[in-house]
Amino acid sequence: MPAEGAYLSVLRTATAGLAARLDFTLDEIEDLRIAVDEACAMLLSQAIPGTNLECAFDLGSEDMTITVSVTAAEPQVPARDTFAWTVLSALAGTVDSRLEGDDQVAIVLCKHRENVNAGHSASRSG
Repeated sequence: MPAEGAYLSVLRTATAGLAARLDFTLDEIEDLRIAVDEACAMLLSQAIPGTNLECAFDLGSEDMTITVSVTAAEPQVPARDTFAWTVLSALAGTVDSRLEGDDQVAIVLCKHRENVNAGHSASRSG
């Protein structure tokens, strides 16, 4: 999608829909929506105007990995000692960043479902 803030609502909606299909809790889904928004905000500040923001979703049985990347004129991985990075880590679980070929900078978010069996045991005992 175009590397513009106006398109982030599409990405937030896709993230929430996929997380819901994996039975993430409502709180986890909201955390992921905010984390994706934060990661994109970090990257959009570096994006070359007119380029794309790319997003890949890797869906596991108990986790979701989201990789967002942009093409930057002078790609730099986000600083990990900032408040924004701390918030991102708290929301998404595991967070990483990397430089890729063709002047791409990427942020990778990996969120694991909490209490995978909690919903099933509660329905059986009630």
